[in-house]
Amino acid sequence: MASQQESFPAPAVYTSPSALHIVLLSFPPLFVLLWVIKCKAAVAWEAGKPVSIEEVEVAPPKAHEVRIKIIATAVCHTDAYTLSGADPEGSFPVILGHEGAGIVESVGEGVTKLKAGDTVIPLYIPQCGECKFCLNPQTNLCQKIRTTQGKGLMPDGTSRFTCKGKTILHYMGTSTFSEYTVVADISVAKIDPLAPLDKVCLLGCGVSTGYGAAVNTAKVEPGSTCAIFGLGGVGLAVIMGCKVAGASRIIGVDINKDKFAKAKEFGASECINPQDFSKPIQEVLIEMTDGGVDYSFECIGNVKVMRAALEACHKGWGVSVVVGVAAAGEEIATRPFQLVTGRTWKGTAFGGWKSVESIPKLVSEYMSKKIKVDEFVTHSLSFDQINEAFELMHAGKSIRTVVKL
Repeated sequence: MASQQESFPAPAVYTSPSALHIVLLSFPPLFVLLWVIKCKAAVAWEAGKPVSIEEVEVAPPKAHEVRIKIIATAVCHTDAYTLSGADPEGSFPVILGHEGAGIVESVGEGVTKLKAGDTVIPLYIPQCGECKFCLNPQTNLCQKIRTTQGKGLMPDGTSRFTCKGKTILHYMGTSTFSEYTVVADISVAKIDPLAPLDKVCLLGCGVSTGYGAAVNTAKVEPGSTCAIFGLGGVGLAVIMGCKVAGASRIIGVDINKDKFAKAKEFGASECINPQDFSKPIQEVLIEMTDGGVDYSFECIGNVKVMRAALEACHKGWGVSVVVGVAAAGEEIATRPFQLVTGRTWKGTAFGGWKSVESIPKLVSEYMSKKIKVDEFVTHSLSFDQINEAFELMHAGKSIRTVVKL
């Protein structure tokens, strides 16, 4: 546990005269004293190596920043992708993690919508509410801090993490693989304090992404037929979204038959394995559905599967949504006639949710049992076991592993 606090929420006011770093925030006649916190974090020192549990120093939040005590975090394929070294934007050393939940420990100057003790989910897509992206109802891709976030830095161009005298980079603006993290205040969603953090942390990425791909991006209609390619956590969330939207036929597609039972629990009406057929899977689906599906979703990140998903759509109105993230430099291809004849190819990020305003609503939907979240969690581990979470993922044995800090 962190050396400064043994319970949460940690108080935002410190009075010890031995504080290493003291920041005076202007709240006359009082002084709010914030200091560096020493705590455990999983540091990725270099690509292709396991993360290492280290003692790190987490500096106080600066203006429009929030320091959060992370209670639980899940491990996502995106974390593994960056750790592998395949991510061209990946930089080291870094504290990974972007599916977390916790309690606000302290806030910097100018933060008005959050306070110490608030229950929150950090967001890798912020919502400033002011940029042209935030003001456009068609997108959720806020660009306010994109440049610095992509470099692993806070908006002022610096990091709040150090370890062994070295600067440690942030990751996706969240860095949830740390007992304490600092994020921009526009990258925080305040949620129901009664929500179980070891469950709703999944709403920070995978579950929200898949669910939103169906209900926001595709806008699946009642009575429609859907095909979901890839039955991992995101694919299951897409199935859930299609089911909630009223789809009458939901077809799961995966080469791993062990995933079929879980897919049916989430709402799939049937599942097929492309390896069981001698013809392309898009042709199989066209035959199964009298011309093609109304909606298809690629949840793997494979450009060949993206093409198959599009070509499995019905002529005239079929919509295919790219949810999976392909490796950098990959390109998609199809015959132009596929689009000329009325099919639509779309992409989605974080399910199209405008993050700060939408995540609290998703938490409420979970609390009222409208959407599933608990069912995605297959394993729960201690922080010291975080590398096992990556191993379970690579072995295909987990949907989501939650690490409790």
